Amino acid sequence: MDNTLINGIVNRREMLQRMSAGFGMASLGGLMGQAAGKAADGLHHRARAKRVIFLFMNGGPSHVDTFDPKPALKKWADKKPDEDTGRRIRDGAKYMPSPFEFKKCGQAGIDVNETLPRLGSMIDDCCVIRSMHTNVPNHEPALLMMNTGNIQPIRPSLGSWSVYGLGTENENLPGFVVLRPSPQIVVGPALWSNSFLPAQYQATSVITSDMAVDKLVRDVRNPLLSQSEQRRQVDLIQAMNRLHAKQRDNDSALEAQIKSMETAYRMQSQASESFDISKEPQHVRDLYGDTDFGRSCLLARRLVEDGVRFVSVYYVKGTQPWDTHSRHNENHPKLCADSDQASAALIADLKQRGMLDDTLVIWGGEFGRTPFSQPAKNDPKMEKSGRDHHASAFSMLMAGGGVKGGLAYGTSDEFGMNAVENRVHVHDLHATILHLMGIDHERLTYRWSGRDFRLTDVHGHVVHDILS
Repeated sequence: MDNTLINGIVNRREMLQRMSAGFGMASLGGLMGQAAGKAADGLHHRARAKRVIFLFMNGGPSHVDTFDPKPALKKWADKKPDEDTGRRIRDGAKYMPSPFEFKKCGQAGIDVNETLPRLGSMIDDCCVIRSMHTNVPNHEPALLMMNTGNIQPIRPSLGSWSVYGLGTENENLPGFVVLRPSPQIVVGPALWSNSFLPAQYQATSVITSDMAVDKLVRDVRNPLLSQSEQRRQVDLIQAMNRLHAKQRDNDSALEAQIKSMETAYRMQSQASESFDISKEPQHVRDLYGDTDFGRSCLLARRLVEDGVRFVSVYYVKGTQPWDTHSRHNENHPKLCADSDQASAALIADLKQRGMLDDTLVIWGGEFGRTPFSQPAKNDPKMEKSGRDHHASAFSMLMAGGGVKGGLAYGTSDEFGMNAVENRVHVHDLHATILHLMGIDHERLTYRWSGRDFRLTDVHGHVVHDILS
């Protein structure tokens, strides 16, 4: 320890500044997932899923071109949609059948579009929900609803609630990690915010465009001090923190700071190992594909394998999300090809490792896309047409973690316009995810500003029919 420390000259603020040299990764909100009083022995019931990977198809894939075949659209292809749909129908819009074929897949014989052949090959391990619906057909509120259960950026995210309820399985890593190829994600940090939950339940967000470990987890190592020297400094500052905490009973912000600093120190050894996908055999990396999304899915598997509770992987191909307003028939299969390989590889890899039974994988976006065209100008053959946003019916895929495989649940109407049978709202999906993790969504609450809040607010029912 240097002379300034020996002579007692360094004050508390200076000490914190010195300590921060090696902990650039360690924001107070991002690195500690252990929920006080909410360890695994406090589950409301037996958990089927210990961890979750949410493969988020940012922008909204078309349900009628993925998991929900609608042959009636061919019969009505030259007809304008009925104004009674409740949607604003653009001039020139017509019912738009999928140009891609659906095929019976797996022993269950579930219809999956030919643009997703690898997921089709894994369908016996998956449940497809064809009756999803949400509140608003605009990206920002729909993204917020799917990620936080509210259409405004004021609530904690699904991942933050999960870690608040269960903690992390590895105190050397964050409990909740977000992987995204670009900072240009619509809405952005509000989608993985802890909001009013204590700061340690904020996600650690990682940009995955460069998979070099020192780029993924910047400044995780102190450039000046050895680990033993850092350990002495951490011990000193933590002792000071605890003396400070004794005078401030139940100060959650201070407790979050103490825990985050300790985790930041421990991450120096663990993060470099967990985040390094180059340690994977080449055949495994080839399985996922050498793309931003493929590498992110492989990293997600490594993180949950090492004890991270919740990982969100946001899909963007270059600058192209699933927002196919124009040239849908051209762009949709390109997006599918990239997502399909990595998504199926993740499910297969987890299964091969014996992890799929207690890892829940979710695939889907914030809404679907219209069964009718979004017409382009001077395009009589509809070659440039796209599909607009669609909130009243869409599909989600779930695999592992206590979900029935080989099941197609719920239906939309003959055009894919509205969910009609066994309707599943986003609140119901959230309630079911928490249930699979051993949490009663009505009992996981946090008191804030004079009332008890929960992820599903006053809504949500567990979809028991899809549970194994």
